[in-house]
Amino acid sequence: MTNNSNFGGLRVAVTGGTSGLGLALVRQLVSDGARVALVARTEPDVARIAGETGATGIVGDVGRKTDTRPIALQITGSLGGLDVLINNASSLGPTPLALLADTECEALEEALAVNVVGPFRLIRALFGALDASAREGRGALVVNITSDAALNAYSGWGAYGASKAALSQLSAIWNEEAGGGIRFIAIDPGDMDTPLRAAAVPDADRTALKRPADSAAEIVNTIGSALPGRLDAVAGVGAE
Repeated sequence: MTNNSNFGGLRVAVTGGTSGLGLALVRQLVSDGARVALVARTEPDVARIAGETGATGIVGDVGRKTDTRPIALQITGSLGGLDVLINNASSLGPTPLALLADTECEALEEALAVNVVGPFRLIRALFGALDASAREGRGALVVNITSDAALNAYSGWGAYGASKAALSQLSAIWNEEAGGGIRFIAIDPGDMDTPLRAAAVPDADRTALKRPADSAAEIVNTIGSALPGRLDAVAGVGAE
């Protein structure tokens, strides 16, 4: 549950929006009145979730360079601009998880492409739209979903952990360089009961894991806190 009923008019894009945390974020944001564009690779899943939630569905792979510009154009075209970008799409790299000595270069490259290079490209492609939002006083925010594996050395999580560590550092540097116009934050949502987690640890005790909806509510509240004054200023703008 969140207290963000004044999210009406907030324009948000969520990558990896058809399962796990991404799906929970889409549902929470739409429920709170935001206008949401979700991005994912599988067309039937995108169409289904868009139909269920009322979000705009965009089919694309953030790990592919050729998909970046079409994704960005569809986001800004469907929402009329952008206030918040949530880079949630993630790749584990090798599955099942493998020691670094047993990790193929291609598996590491996949994790870096989806978890680091993809968000970097998408931020660059959407930077103008986010900057325009900041200059208009709407506020502008990039949320990069990271992990405690970015800080802690877990055996078998090398590709994922290294890529998330890079994403966290990119977030800090982007925020430093942006000079207060666009804000960049990295958020660790905790260990959740998601398809990604199940692929990584098939025998995990699901009862010990967080519900994606709970993590999504926490993240949405963080978004509200990161845009002080902005939500009241535009409440109702663009809402239908």
